[in-house]
Amino acid sequence: MAQLENIEAIEKKLWGAADTLRANSNYASNEYFMPVMGLIFLRHAYSRYLTVKDEIIANLPKRGGKTRELTKEDFSQKGSIFLREKAQFDNLVALPDSEDRAKAIIEAMESIEEDYETLRGVLPKTEYQELDNDVLGQLLRTLNPEELKNATGDIFGRIYEYFLTQFADQKAHDGGEFFTPVSLVSFIANVLEPKRGTILDPACGSGGMFVQSAHFVERLQENPAERLTFYGMEKNPTTIRLAKMNLAVHGLEGNIQKAITYYEDPLELKGEVDYIMANPPFNVDEVDADKIKQDPRLPFGLPGINKNGKVPNGNYLWISYFYSYLNDTGRAGFVMSSQASSAGRDEAIVRRKLIETGAVDIMVAIRSNFFYTRSVPCELWFLNRAKLEHQRDKVLMLDARNIYRKVTRKIYDFSPEQLQNLLSIIWLYRGENERFLELVESYLERTLEEAKRCFYQVDVRGNNINLLRGYIDAINQLLQVIQPFLQTVHEQEVQLAEANELKEGILVFSNDVEDFRIKLDEERTEWERCTKCISLLKDKTECLFSLTDQSRDLVKQADMLYKLASNVIKICENKLNAKDSKIWVNRDVTKARKEADVARQELVDQLKKVRYFHKQAFWLTQRFPDGVYRDIEGLVKLVDRTELESNDWSLTPGRYVGVAPEEEDEDFDFEESLRDIHIELEGLNTEATELMAKIMQNFKELGI
Repeated sequence: MAQLENIEAIEKKLWGAADTLRANSNYASNEYFMPVMGLIFLRHAYSRYLTVKDEIIANLPKRGGKTRELTKEDFSQKGSIFLREKAQFDNLVALPDSEDRAKAIIEAMESIEEDYETLRGVLPKTEYQELDNDVLGQLLRTLNPEELKNATGDIFGRIYEYFLTQFADQKAHDGGEFFTPVSLVSFIANVLEPKRGTILDPACGSGGMFVQSAHFVERLQENPAERLTFYGMEKNPTTIRLAKMNLAVHGLEGNIQKAITYYEDPLELKGEVDYIMANPPFNVDEVDADKIKQDPRLPFGLPGINKNGKVPNGNYLWISYFYSYLNDTGRAGFVMSSQASSAGRDEAIVRRKLIETGAVDIMVAIRSNFFYTRSVPCELWFLNRAKLEHQRDKVLMLDARNIYRKVTRKIYDFSPEQLQNLLSIIWLYRGENERFLELVESYLERTLEEAKRCFYQVDVRGNNINLLRGYIDAINQLLQVIQPFLQTVHEQEVQLAEANELKEGILVFSNDVEDFRIKLDEERTEWERCTKCISLLKDKTECLFSLTDQSRDLVKQADMLYKLASNVIKICENKLNAKDSKIWVNRDVTKARKEADVARQELVDQLKKVRYFHKQAFWLTQRFPDGVYRDIEGLVKLVDRTELESNDWSLTPGRYVGVAPEEEDEDFDFEESLRDIHIELEGLNTEATELMAKIMQNFKELGI
């Protein structure tokens, strides 16, 4: 998810390019969407193409000393798309002004459609003919930033969603559609574990559910195109085109049909699907009850009819569809409005009937701000038509509202480790205790590895780097640069107490670094000898506190050394007139200080990783000390049908798990707290600037 940290800058840059296109064309805002997205598709496809190209070429068979030509099958097996030379983005960017860029782009799109039957008629082509050649050149260059070249994950879907938001703001697109956060889609995919079979998303949007399912299979070292078959339904023709483009750019194909799912079922997959993944529109009202009352996909009946003959809320229509599409061993995972899990009256009757089937498996509460264009909380529902007999009358309630990472002021997600920790609870519930142990073991292994990397790691050039030694050298170098001046003012002992403190601090820090190395060697030796059972893993987690405490102390010392060095420089310049001295070379001081700060930051970041991964192991072993499932107050509870019935058949996790006891956080991270404050302030400043610009524009339009 690292891409999220700079996603806003990428989006704004791309939107700026799109806005330029609109201003220099005859297109309305709802018309220039596709030409821009077509170029984003080409850019992303080219990135994925380059990522796998060298590996494919290295493994191509040879005959008679000649290497076989590249084919689209080579790229499909690597989750990518084959691009002929004319469709490679760098070639389009490099076109001179004398060339017809619109013609070149159209030919690029046509070459892809020739190779991929499912994309015929999908990619934008004629739309480019209306655009000025210079504008297209500017757009191509703008859509070729380094950030997009290096981006990972479903950034195409994220950018698609951002554009939808902007168009909705301009009243150019249906604002009710919004992108499912990658964190939640990844969570759903990893709970369902779609290793082989059919996947249906009856509200597929831009196809993000399919892409994350493919990523899951890729992590198993398998080809998703061979393992999975994708089916989707979507009402918006433009969105269908985007979904097919999104699949294609990942080397995938799918059968996606245009349909309003409430009234149409063109795929006719009732009872045949292995996996359902979906994020349907929440709380849709006014669905015509007369048109759907005989729908075989509604085995529990209609969830209410109002006086106008309409279904007042479509949430339980979707839930019924998902249940009905599954085969006898099928699993479903979907996002749903938090209102649905405790809705009353006719919706409660449908919910009770669903629970009585024994298929409701897991409920997960998610806090607000996970959605990019909505701040509402939600819940993840998981159905399993083949639950184990001893679990059929039980539902796992997991309240994840207190587990999140703040990415921007408006966007939260799960860190990779938070996601794994939540999944590990589900593994324990399923009796997959070995996977839990492997996760704890991996965190402890990572703790020791990150500690080792403080002393030894290899850079991109193959050089050995010792961050701790490097920081000590950088501070000593800074001291050496200012030492000639310090020797000329030795009589100012009171003024330069910090200089002596700095020298003593370097010595203490060096000694503590050696103690840290010795402790690390001891822990690594013990780790290699120990058996990886839960009791020993728990003991090892406790033992490593001394090592991680040392890493925390070294962070504080490293920061203090730099602060002392900065104070010495400040005293020399402000109180002892160092800048007037010939032996004070300001350029050298600035350079040495900057190098020391860079070395400090690299070291501090590395030292913090030691404590971070240890905290993950402690989080797990503290809550599940025996390596088996148990209820945890405020987090998770396995609820039986009797308790569900006594709570009006509610499926709201917070109603059952209770409130977690307040814990004193001895490791409160002030730096992280300040980062969150900075994110909040930055977001408010941006909003204030945008609001001021809108006000000024309104004044201009009013002639004020």
